[in-house]
Amino acid sequence: MFNLGSSHRYFFYSQPTDMRKSFDSLSGLVRTAMDADPFSGSVYIFINKQRNRIKLLHWEAGGFTLYYKRLEKGQFEVPDVSSGNTCSIRWSDLILILEGIRLKNVQRSVRFSFIK
Repeated sequence: MFNLGSSHRYFFYSQPTDMRKSFDSLSGLVRTAMDADPFSGSVYIFINKQRNRIKLLHWEAGGFTLYYKRLEKGQFEVPDVSSGNTCSIRWSDLILILEGIRLKNVQRSVRFSFIK
């Protein structure tokens, strides 16, 4: 069951990731390369060098969940990561990435937000 939504925090790892990695290897990558806690309930996003495969690692009650998508044609667009190798992204941006919509072409209306 797809149990993700706008209430979660999403972190994108910008370095190409070997898609043979699974739960333990990806959670180790979260700890070492992203300096984060894989058990926090946040969602960690990884993409391969060709940008045609993406994995999402999420801890939920009882264990890790791994979501994996492979494109048959085209590439995923990746967000700009200005400093370091990790950035926080919005749920809406993740959906745009998965649906193949270019993030640079999106025009957002002004909305109130506590997060800047």
